[in-house]
Amino acid sequence: MTGRTHENLDRLLQSGGIRLGRAQRDRLDWLAGQYGAPTFDDVSDTGRKGVIILREPPSGAAAELFYRSLSPGCAVVIPTSENPGFDFLKSKLTEFGTVGPCGADGPHELWWGGIGWSKFLTAADTSIVRPRIVSCHPRGGDATAAISLRNSLERLALACHIEPIDTEFSDRVLCFEKAEFMVRMWNKYREPLLFVEAGAMLREAPLLPSFLGCDVALHKWNRWEMSARTLYLGRTERAEMLLRAWQQLAASYPAIWEGYLLDQAWSLTSSHVPLDTVWLPRSYHALKGDLGAMRATVLHDQQTTTLELGPDPAFGGIVRTARRASRTGARDAFMVMTSNAQTANGVAVILRDIAASDAGAVAATVEALTGAYTANCGGYGRLELSLCAWQDDVGAARDAAALARYRILEIAPGQRIANDFFAHQAADDAVMTARHLFP
Repeated sequence: MTGRTHENLDRLLQSGGIRLGRAQRDRLDWLAGQYGAPTFDDVSDTGRKGVIILREPPSGAAAELFYRSLSPGCAVVIPTSENPGFDFLKSKLTEFGTVGPCGADGPHELWWGGIGWSKFLTAADTSIVRPRIVSCHPRGGDATAAISLRNSLERLALACHIEPIDTEFSDRVLCFEKAEFMVRMWNKYREPLLFVEAGAMLREAPLLPSFLGCDVALHKWNRWEMSARTLYLGRTERAEMLLRAWQQLAASYPAIWEGYLLDQAWSLTSSHVPLDTVWLPRSYHALKGDLGAMRATVLHDQQTTTLELGPDPAFGGIVRTARRASRTGARDAFMVMTSNAQTANGVAVILRDIAASDAGAVAATVEALTGAYTANCGGYGRLELSLCAWQDDVGAARDAAALARYRILEIAPGQRIANDFFAHQAADDAVMTARHLFP
């Protein structure tokens, strides 16, 4: 991107009141280099090309018209995609990736997508960064599946590491065993890592994630359930944070299936740092029986109708709607911020009624809250912000905050948030404590 193009983009974002953190801006710059100069969605409704930035959720009819106006030469960017008002349009588009919020500088989730993967799948062949393929299987078990994977990698001349590991069961690798293996591989090698389940076959070099330059890449089975059968980790601090969070969760909850633990590690990491995630196409997670199996990059040794990925279909109901829209969701903290205050006190802010409120008001309130916490944390060492569309979401957020013994604040979009908002709340807490001690 040239200096002039960069300046033009600065002016465009400023004119639209769009605030992006460094990681989010890097992704937008990259998209501009791939597709062309960004414009806002209201500039023109014909002959769309380049990067289109959406500022307001379209209605159902408007979303349909917008979708029909797009071509594979367009990328769609939603810089405030945590708002569920965008969910319907997202469901019509191909989701490419998300970049999580990054504090007061970029306090929103950025989503990017388009019509299909064809442009990137073709361009990925030019990637000069090649991941190391890693896999593991139970020691003493049937090694046939691992041999098939190794043979496919040798045909493609791909660097790999496939090893038998000690496992509790001879016929499968548990989540904590897989996570521990991945941590060892992270410490052993310097390249990006692509874990592929033993039993899979690679039909071509899996260069899409490294070409896109993301922190982590994975596929969502059934559009919401995160699968650990194909998992890419770039050589970044944010990718390592996700890996270690997954390892800790897997060690703490060994009975819970790996996809849900990976989901929770992703949610936790995304709320703390601007995790740059790519949602891999089905060609990187094809199963036997898929219509496109012969053109797949990664073909797993599972039937299309498998229930192996999610053994309990109802288990992840609390996150399903949000994950289908690539959001962290109301029952997870949207953003977590910490301060320099030497205290363990935390404050949970619940922003309610976001589905029924103007998107601009929701975004402005999020920005005001994060700005106020940065300006004066009021002595709270930690802020957890939850976005709630419905009353049951509010109840779930309150329950979670109460378990953590946080101060709970419930506000509405558009409510005035002064820079001393948290200082005032802390002062009120002190008064209430004094009245309790000295009635």
